[in-house]
Amino acid sequence: MKKWGDRLKKVEQLAQSFQQSPLATRYKPRLWPCQPSSIWKLYPRQSLAISFAQSCKEAVHVFALEKEMSPQGQRIFLVTSYSELWHYYRTYTQTLMHCYEVIPEGTVCKLYFDLEFHKPSNKKADGKNMVSSLIQYVCEKLMDIYGIECSAKNILNLDSSTEEKFSRHLIFNLQNAAFKDNIHVGAFIHAVLQQVLSITKSGSCLDVGINSTAENSETGANADRDVKPAKTDEEAERPQTKKRKQEERDLSFLRVKNKDGQDCLFVDLGVYTKNRNFRLYKSSKVGKNVAFTVADDNKFITKPEQGVSAEESVFLASLVCNVSFTGQRILMWDIPQTKESKSTGPLCQQEAVINPGTISGCLSSPHQEVDDFVLTVVKKDGIQGSIRRWSYFAAEQLLVYDIVKYRWCENVGRFHKSNNIKIVVDLKEEAWYQKCHDPECKNFRSSSHPLPQEICVSYIMTLDEEDQGYLMDDAGNIEPSQTPKQASLSKVCPEEEPADAWGSGQEDQDYLESLEDFEQKGGEISDQLLLKCMADFDSP
Repeated sequence: MKKWGDRLKKVEQLAQSFQQSPLATRYKPRLWPCQPSSIWKLYPRQSLAISFAQSCKEAVHVFALEKEMSPQGQRIFLVTSYSELWHYYRTYTQTLMHCYEVIPEGTVCKLYFDLEFHKPSNKKADGKNMVSSLIQYVCEKLMDIYGIECSAKNILNLDSSTEEKFSRHLIFNLQNAAFKDNIHVGAFIHAVLQQVLSITKSGSCLDVGINSTAENSETGANADRDVKPAKTDEEAERPQTKKRKQEERDLSFLRVKNKDGQDCLFVDLGVYTKNRNFRLYKSSKVGKNVAFTVADDNKFITKPEQGVSAEESVFLASLVCNVSFTGQRILMWDIPQTKESKSTGPLCQQEAVINPGTISGCLSSPHQEVDDFVLTVVKKDGIQGSIRRWSYFAAEQLLVYDIVKYRWCENVGRFHKSNNIKIVVDLKEEAWYQKCHDPECKNFRSSSHPLPQEICVSYIMTLDEEDQGYLMDDAGNIEPSQTPKQASLSKVCPEEEPADAWGSGQEDQDYLESLEDFEQKGGEISDQLLLKCMADFDSP
């Protein structure tokens, strides 16, 4: 039996080594050879879906689904690629008919608008002309502020109007330009519409929109690239400035009435918040059968790539986040600081916001397990290094730690005398490396080292597949991955194997002893003997 125990231990060691260094990556099906690996994960919570998407090496995105006959407001969150979503979007029109794009916090995105008004309360309003006038005005502002040429031909115009409500979505597909995130989009729109906002009466429903946008825009310090500078008092009083103000376009057409008779804005200012769910092209709201389609006055013409249909190209153009960070001119707007950030006091706080998509602090970061690992790197050989400050860059998924009392630098192969080092953790690549504050090492980056498996998001997500919560079968039906009864049984009282399923323990022991004895004698079992044994076993 001792030899059997040694053999079992050897097998376990081999299994562990293959898990750590697999011979090949796990097979993932593809829609067709030219497409990326298939990923289709459903989660009950948005935070879980976003965490999984961020851990994926593949280019995946998060979408929200509403189900018929489910509690109002309840959504399921799907992680998949654009190409795979479109593949099933056409197939499972019933299951995926209420689908929303999740615009993650800190993600580069397109300029977009949600426009609507109550028709019975605005009988004289001409929705099409209002859309056309708004497009012309915003295009002028893009040219004045950023020098970007734009026209209705660059703007996808989607319509989901009913007899009661006029409803449009506008998605700007600018050439090689995108906004830093949707908080900057909201700040830009709020600024260019200030003329109509400033003349609203107290108590109107516009007050909510203004405050909401201001709250969401006051999340960081001033940006420093493609930022609209604030005018000084002297500039504001110049004759040219006054003349330009007089020539400002009349935006009174943007003021509408809601069904209660209150003054409202044609532009919904509430859609520029973090992790916003924005309804997709060809999707409708639960309980309604009016989906977004291409408006009859749309002037945007898609240019389908090879292998992409005209309808899919419209779908891709409608996605707010379908734009790359690289190769783009990143547009920003001057985000005002909060009163708290301007006030005097301790600079170091638990979470001092620097700018949208970037947070920092002096105590624990949002990833406590990564903090603990970094401390093991800088606390060794009797040296008690510590974390002075951390910064998290959401778009790049980087955690940057400023280290004190530990100055070993890989570049010089020794400890620096005075300058400290930085530890950079790349959460997406699941690796870390060292950089330096020393002027001689300013461009140095050490070799990358893998993070321990137990703190990697990809590993954590695979440990508990029950978090996925939902599965979709071949017919497109979305159901819970386990019923509550099954889940409780699997956790509390796992089903036991019947006593005679594998024979008695004594039979197993006899078999192992016989096998070991036969192997020691160097015997070889012939095929005929194996067949005879099988026949004897099967006979009654």
